[in-house]
Amino acid sequence: MSEASHSNAPCAASCDDEGAAAGIVRWLSLAAAPTFAIMALLTAVVGGGPLDPLCSAANASPVGGMVPMYLLMSAFHSAPWLKLISRR
Repeated sequence: MSEASHSNAPCAASCDDEGAAAGIVRWLSLAAAPTFAIMALLTAVVGGGPLDPLCSAANASPVGGMVPMYLLMSAFHSAPWLKLISRR
């Protein structure tokens, strides 16, 4: 009986680690969209900095600049928020 409990002990520890890792991944996925939205706001208010002309010099994209890029990244990372809202 004691051998069975010892053999299951590593599995129990790894299952707890997987649960903690899933919780961290969930919180990180929720942090992405607001982080990019804040970055877009700060870039719009403060400015892009000295390297911003390098990014928009090519004019290859109709959506130029860092602010639209951050807003798009925020939109693409909003899925975890939409799932959270739809559950309620």
